[in-house]
Amino acid sequence: MAVGFAIGNGGSQYNGRITSYLVLSCLVAAMGAFIFGYDIGVSGGVTSMEPFLEKFFRRIYKRMKEDTKISNYCKFDSQLLTLFTSSLYLAGLIASFFASLVTDALGRKPSMLAGGVSFLVGASLNGAASNIYMLIIGRVLLGIGVGFTNQAVPLYLSEMSLPKYRGAISNGFQFALGIGFLSANLINYGTQKIRGGWGWRISLVAVAIPASILTLGSLFLPDTPNSFIQRTHDHQKATRILQRIRGTTDVQTELDDLIKASHVSKSIKTPFTYILTRNYRPQLVMAVAMPLFQILTGINVIGFYSPILFRTLGLGESASLLSTLLTSVMGSTTTLVAILVVDRVGRRFLFIIGGAIMFACQMGVGVIMAAKLGDHKELSKIDAYLVLALVCSYVAGFGVSWGPLGWLIPSEIFPMEIRSAGQSITVAVNFLCTFVVGQTFLAMLCHFKAGIFFFFGGWVALMTLFVYLLLPETKNIPIEQMDTIWRDHWFWSKIVGVDNKE
Repeated sequence: MAVGFAIGNGGSQYNGRITSYLVLSCLVAAMGAFIFGYDIGVSGGVTSMEPFLEKFFRRIYKRMKEDTKISNYCKFDSQLLTLFTSSLYLAGLIASFFASLVTDALGRKPSMLAGGVSFLVGASLNGAASNIYMLIIGRVLLGIGVGFTNQAVPLYLSEMSLPKYRGAISNGFQFALGIGFLSANLINYGTQKIRGGWGWRISLVAVAIPASILTLGSLFLPDTPNSFIQRTHDHQKATRILQRIRGTTDVQTELDDLIKASHVSKSIKTPFTYILTRNYRPQLVMAVAMPLFQILTGINVIGFYSPILFRTLGLGESASLLSTLLTSVMGSTTTLVAILVVDRVGRRFLFIIGGAIMFACQMGVGVIMAAKLGDHKELSKIDAYLVLALVCSYVAGFGVSWGPLGWLIPSEIFPMEIRSAGQSITVAVNFLCTFVVGQTFLAMLCHFKAGIFFFFGGWVALMTLFVYLLLPETKNIPIEQMDTIWRDHWFWSKIVGVDNKE
């Protein structure tokens, strides 16, 4: 029996403990999220390093050094530079649909293993890159890895969790992502100082370390009881897996729910078609809205291009990377806060508080940059540090709300019969929006200038209203009983009421 600590009563009729076996399994799985965060952070850092720009993007390097007439907002405007960043997400978008088939047919483990192998190959290519083509091919392979792991890891964490702590454990995905982002910024800050100008190679290849942990660990991970029951008829083995994960022999209630859900799941031959029917309309809307809104918070502006943004404000190379490091520390810290409180205060409360903070900060940054920066000026130190403080506060708001909850909500609302298809749609929408924003942001910054922050701030206001009106609370509800929240909701009950069949 696995060793663990007991959890209190209430919040769920299921028995169990948070065992060391469960914790270790989730830590290995979370390496997929760590790598995703690292990839986001490392690309923004290396694209602000002068040796990297000089080797692969000489036009931008010369423009930054020599062109004094070009607008502050347009110095880094390059479709080739944005392709280096966004190619990962286009590849992830395509891979996520193949990953859905693997995750459904073979389980969560094979998807994580495939992702780990792809990460290793991509990291090796990027670290050894001698031309732009090797860089982009390496990013594409990293994107394939992200497509597989982002499909499997949120489902894995959600299905392995006890209902009353599902929010905390599933939010580990965003926390691991934040730690990966922080690690990338720490490494970027250190490698930028290496003499000889080859430090960016270390930044790009270092992702091979967590990729190795994920690849080797996936060989020994247990698959989730939900996935095992869905794919086999061996209920005795499923019982043993569930008992080991939960640290108790009394798992019959949970096992019965899994078996019932599995019977429904096996009757569905085309989940991608079935998810379009009326009874699954709320889940389909959330599968699209959650990742769409998560990207439209503007967080990828900070994730990809914060070093470039801070250089636009007049900060030097080292100061820009240090400022980015500070924002990533803030993001990781506040995500940890969300992990600790999400199962107590609920999802909706954190969404609304975080949305209010992000909206206020976006408006503040936009006002300062519009009034003080202009096309050819530099911000004073006081104004630059005020912008930095607002960006940190914005990241804090994201860290307690759309950061972790944008992944948590989709991972817990889908019934088993459409779970893999629903997660695939979520990941695909996330990657599509990330690709579009990543590919267009530098051009948007050049044309919108300070207005870019008002643009994203408006979306934050809209998505906060959406949550207030249309997202029911999901805390402490068993994952295989989640359909009840829609039948009890003031709006969705009109669509998925008990008598609505299709």
